[in-house]
Amino acid sequence: MMQSVVLARRPTGNPVENDFAVVETAIPDIPEGSFLTRNDFISLDAGFRNWMNEDSGDEILPAMALNAPVMGLVLAEVIESKHVDYVTGDKLMARFAWQTHSLSDGTDFIARLPAELEFNPSAYMGVLGDTGMSAYFGMTDIAQPTADDCVLISGAGGAVGTIAGQIAKFSGARVVGIVGSQAKADWLCGALGYDAAVVRSGDTPLTDAIGEACPDGVDVFFDNVGGQTLEAVISSMNHRGRLVLCGAISGYGVTPHGPNNLFEIITKELVVEGFMTHFRHERYDEARQQLSQWLRNGVIQSPEHRLEGIENVGKAFADLFAGENFGKTIVAL
Repeated sequence: MMQSVVLARRPTGNPVENDFAVVETAIPDIPEGSFLTRNDFISLDAGFRNWMNEDSGDEILPAMALNAPVMGLVLAEVIESKHVDYVTGDKLMARFAWQTHSLSDGTDFIARLPAELEFNPSAYMGVLGDTGMSAYFGMTDIAQPTADDCVLISGAGGAVGTIAGQIAKFSGARVVGIVGSQAKADWLCGALGYDAAVVRSGDTPLTDAIGEACPDGVDVFFDNVGGQTLEAVISSMNHRGRLVLCGAISGYGVTPHGPNNLFEIITKELVVEGFMTHFRHERYDEARQQLSQWLRNGVIQSPEHRLEGIENVGKAFADLFAGENFGKTIVAL
């Protein structure tokens, strides 16, 4: 039998566990030109919240239907194939659905993995998956920090932020993270080598807290949060600073708060660039090779928030928005 996590109701604001349900169906037959996978890990990524609203479809994904399997990223192995390009045993990172098995005709977003995995398989969902690659491309292609820079990262305790900060440290920059709790702030500095951390929910206004942690201003901002956090950081940016927009979790599923100080982008001559990792699919091998080398040499860590069992997928997704995760959130099936 195949188990699937379906969208039981449309989330209102931040998702909660009861927005999802687990259903059981027969494993489908495999038509010619398709293949079947066993999914070993499910990746929980906040950005998929965007397609849970009615009429939210776009060129990337259609709107998710009620009582249908929720789309996401999985680590999978082909267990039966009638497709010319896929054979039994192929390991894939793919945009399928939150299911124990997936049937695909090969037109889904699929990234092949090495036949033999050097690291823990879950690492290919985190530091060696889309989240680690987001940190890699955002930092190396766009931010390009130097030893003279102060780099500020929002959502710094999450899957992308934890890797982005470690990459920024290689440049010799001062690296500061914005997080939602003192526990995460202590962990960032003590375990991952951040130079300082700002607690977003503290009593001090965020702009003032950033000023205390970054007394010489911010040169590079890697943003995973958007909204009021982005607004506060724009006011803290130095002349000709760089803003790398990777995510905007504060606006997923709710009416976003638009920064009211966008004119400062003009007066400070700031460079702002957004990006999506899957548009760099042809460079996944390059990114994975470099990230693997850093892992192999022990110069970066791959923190993980892991739950077990498909029945915990809804909880794991809700944990992201409640700030419960330290690093990459995955569920082992």
